[in-house]
Amino acid sequence: MKNRIKKQILQLLLEGKNSFYEILATQDAGIKEFWEILQELKDDKCIRIDKGKIILEEKKDKNYEILKSIKSSICKECNGTGYKLNDFFLEILKKYNNLTKNRPKAKAEYDQGFISPEGVIKRAAFIYERGDLWDNKIFIVGDDDLLSIALALTQLPKEIQVCDIDERIINFINEIAQKENLPIKAEILDVQDPLPKKFEKKFDIFVTDPVETIPGFTLFISRGVSSLKGVGGVGYFGLTTLEASRKKWYEIEERLLKMGFVITDIRRKFNIYPLVEVSFGAYEDKLPIYNLVKEKSDYNWYSSSFFRIEAVKEPEPLVKERMVIEEKVYKDEESLATPW
Repeated sequence: MKNRIKKQILQLLLEGKNSFYEILATQDAGIKEFWEILQELKDDKCIRIDKGKIILEEKKDKNYEILKSIKSSICKECNGTGYKLNDFFLEILKKYNNLTKNRPKAKAEYDQGFISPEGVIKRAAFIYERGDLWDNKIFIVGDDDLLSIALALTQLPKEIQVCDIDERIINFINEIAQKENLPIKAEILDVQDPLPKKFEKKFDIFVTDPVETIPGFTLFISRGVSSLKGVGGVGYFGLTTLEASRKKWYEIEERLLKMGFVITDIRRKFNIYPLVEVSFGAYEDKLPIYNLVKEKSDYNWYSSSFFRIEAVKEPEPLVKERMVIEEKVYKDEESLATPW
């Protein structure tokens, strides 16, 4: 596995890229593993690192000339997501931007940081494509992305219920919903607590962006699973490779199977988190990765894949009772982009 990541890094350098953060964003390893691999490449005199730049050392290799001629095939127009917004969703984006321009700023204590407006609308477009938007009841566990507003603006969902611990977000969503007559209700809910009975088995779809430790992931997904009506219920969530290793993905997939779900779709690096002041750019120096690099970001490096899961048997949450979010639930050794 390490050899593959080394090849990815060297290919990017031969393509002409040298920003630490851009290369981090483009390869597949987690932050911790990526840093270790860089040190190995440095010790082997393949690269050097200087002020946030990774510089390829001159080295003779018969394949280097071939590699230099190969440019990325990733679609630049859609940022590699595979989605170019059509006129309908471009109009939704325009309305969404106007309604959310005074949104609450991200808070480090809630580990907030939201995806780009275009990313939010691409999520809506993907959910629509899969047949999960029209005439469905949708439950959102945590909504600092304000996805609920984007979904409601399409006028297709029957009902959207948002639960979040942040009173500022709840008030903001409710104000917009009332002003624009959108089918959204938002209320404060601490994910540590079980869902209120009024939300259990009432929804067709849930959406969440879970904490990326195994217990944290299990907690967030369980709350979403508890909201689903039954077989055929669908969940959407984001998951990175930056803070979730392949071993962690394996454990996550095992838990999804135990809860009665299959993975139907993974859209790789679908969600980009921009380094703007209202998002997690405001507290970048509190992220452990900053202590490694000692340089501010020069690239929107944090992204996640977007998963769709579907219940093939009666959904069974693994966490049903109250679960306290201790540090081990919130962070593990891979959590290098989670504020300390």
